[in-house]
Amino acid sequence: MPKKQTETNAATQPDFETAMAELEGLVQRMEGGELSLEDSLKEFERGVKLTRLCQEALKVAEQRVKLLSADGQESDFAPQGDA
Repeated sequence: MPKKQTETNAATQPDFETAMAELEGLVQRMEGGELSLEDSLKEFERGVKLTRLCQEALKVAEQRVKLLSADGQESDFAPQGDA
């Protein structure tokens, strides 16, 4: 049975921390001002992809936290004794 497209892509995409580190390096290179226009555009395109990947990872993490909370509602994570 062939793998789904998303399963294949997930294996090749960096995790959140790796994507953030790459984004930070990318920003530093672009701010350095020594890239050609073409290289800047390539870096910008990569940055957009990494940003979307990070946003999706954060969205998934937020959904998981909501599922794990007792009532599924957004709330502050204060200790039970504090109300």
